[in-house]
Amino acid sequence: MGNIKMHADQKYIEALLNNDSIVIKEIYKKFAPKVVGYIKKNSGDESKAQDIIQETLITVYRQAKEKELILTCPFDAYFFLLCKRKWLNELKKNTTKEVTINEEVVSINDESVQYVDETLVFEAKNELFKEVFDQLGKACKELLKATFTIKSMEEVASKLGQSYGYVRKKKSLCIGQLTKMVQSAPKYNKIKNLL
Repeated sequence: MGNIKMHADQKYIEALLNNDSIVIKEIYKKFAPKVVGYIKKNSGDESKAQDIIQETLITVYRQAKEKELILTCPFDAYFFLLCKRKWLNELKKNTTKEVTINEEVVSINDESVQYVDETLVFEAKNELFKEVFDQLGKACKELLKATFTIKSMEEVASKLGQSYGYVRKKKSLCIGQLTKMVQSAPKYNKIKNLL
């Protein structure tokens, strides 16, 4: 991975991670108008466009935080394409008739398409995990949440007032149950097909 050349626009990813309000305002000023224009031309309005922009920034933030996103293409192409795909998904979800999109020629390179695909798969995995996690029993949820925040299993056992051996075995059973639930969810195969 030493060959990856970070794009100068990585500053926007860093700004999201560091909650840098000045650069985040710059993102809205520089990149939001193009998204708003696109959504307005394609059955949307200003309010819907702002929602898509906000959702997209949250998605980019999560991917940057959890997957240490390194941008090697312009932020504009990545951000616009991600917003565009989110909007198309929104239209498909909320309409029974066929969606016709007014396309303008946008220069989008292969890297930005790859980043958008990775981000959408990342987001789909997170949504599926949350849905399935919420279906777990209370004891499993409590135990797994504790292990997400506390690294030492001894501390987890102490916090939950259980023995170390019990907590290790229970964690293994809960992860097994969670994995089985994820793999049997209808969305799982859709996400697998995206990879």
